[in-house]
Amino acid sequence: MSTEAAPRTVRIAGVLTALQAVAGLIFVVALVVRATTTDHGGVGTLDRTQTFGEAGYYALLVAGVLAAGIGLWKGKHWARTPALLLQLLLLGTAWWAIGPSGRPLIGLVIAVPSIAVLYFMFNKRGRQWSLEAGTAPDADSDPR
Repeated sequence: MSTEAAPRTVRIAGVLTALQAVAGLIFVVALVVRATTTDHGGVGTLDRTQTFGEAGYYALLVAGVLAAGIGLWKGKHWARTPALLLQLLLLGTAWWAIGPSGRPLIGLVIAVPSIAVLYFMFNKRGRQWSLEAGTAPDADSDPR
């Protein structure tokens, strides 16, 4: 594997992915605030417990997204696949928001960074960087 730093495009994709994780963290905080401040119509404990569980689940997902973003920033090849998978999932979410849900503004807010990350990862420099990971460190340079 190359010891060179990741190209600028991959680093930008890492920053965008990390910013998506920050947006997810804001959602987690909102869930925790909702669970601690909202009266749930007498049911109380069960709804609060479910909301805390939901916040914990999303916190785990956010941690993975943040790790992928930081990994891309640092030029770690393992971070490419989780980041790309996330972008594809977010594009599906954006499509749903734009079309069937009738929320085009929310869909565009989700789609634009996802498309940008995909572009940065699949442009010439991003592809070249990803192909460097395919070379084993102990492989012979002679193809015989």
